[in-house]
Amino acid sequence: MQTSISIGSAYYNGEDWDQLVEYTMAADRMGVTQAWSAEAWGMDAIVPLAYIAARTENIRLGTGILQISSRVPSMIAMTAQSLDTVSKGRFILGLGVSGPQVVEGLHGAAFAKPLSRLRECVEILRMALAGEKLAYEGEHYLLPRPGGEGKALRLSQPPRPNLPIYLATLGPRSLQMTGELADGWLGTCFLPEHADVFFNDLRAGADKTGRSLADIDIQAGGYFEIGDDVERLINERKPAMAFTLGAMGSPKTNFYNDAYCRAGFEDTAKEVQGLWVDGKRDQAVAAVPDELVLMANLIGTEDMVKARLKAFSDAGVNTLRLSTGGETWAERTAALEEAMDLIKRTST
Repeated sequence: MQTSISIGSAYYNGEDWDQLVEYTMAADRMGVTQAWSAEAWGMDAIVPLAYIAARTENIRLGTGILQISSRVPSMIAMTAQSLDTVSKGRFILGLGVSGPQVVEGLHGAAFAKPLSRLRECVEILRMALAGEKLAYEGEHYLLPRPGGEGKALRLSQPPRPNLPIYLATLGPRSLQMTGELADGWLGTCFLPEHADVFFNDLRAGADKTGRSLADIDIQAGGYFEIGDDVERLINERKPAMAFTLGAMGSPKTNFYNDAYCRAGFEDTAKEVQGLWVDGKRDQAVAAVPDELVLMANLIGTEDMVKARLKAFSDAGVNTLRLSTGGETWAERTAALEEAMDLIKRTST
């Protein structure tokens, strides 16, 4: 099984940048397969990867994710080609629609019809990366702009038709589109015991283009920590789960909450969200069941973690996304090393 890590977080501001770079370099030496850079309203997803590309050798570098509403498709393609050049072919283009609070509040763009916008964006990207002239007529994008002096252009950088595009999606229709169009799926809210909540739709989309799930890099995972104090490990993860269920989106639009509802945790998801929105944060955390935390992460005794590794693998996950703890970067690096060692021992 391949492995991946995240660079910073969606809200990362670069306050410990040098240590994060050293951590990523260590991950590269350990054999971690991919590193993904997120963005929301902190650091962007591209600049950190460009710097890290110069400090690493083998680890693949992906945007997890670029928000399509903050960039036009041609600029996304130019940026992807540039980063693929400076990383010597190690770049993965991860895309997503973000949410209405960021898209409309921060970027001043309309969030309506995000799926058709994402589809059109990917179609234009495929054209651009293949070296074609950009002439496109869609609902959201029109190239060249009519009534002016523009003409259809092709990008001057060498074509990269095989540059991988991954999509971060959660809803049934968006998952079907991922199966149809993407090289990989950046999964969240993934519970191996309920993998069909995602895989049935991914498979349906893949079938449309004569593909199968084997043609898609299925990426999912969770927090990793081995310890005998299982109760402590569970309780430490509950605030993050409560935040996901209650705050990752507006009270009306929370794709993460919806995903857990479809996985059979609707009562819990709605209860936690309601408490969070009402400002009852401690009660929201307390309402998160132990079972949900254990299913979504890789925590507990070594035997428990081995069982979770097997569950993710058996479910069909190709690339395991790892998040490890520690109060210092040295501790986080040691935790990642422990995780990689266990994964290698388990897979042999």
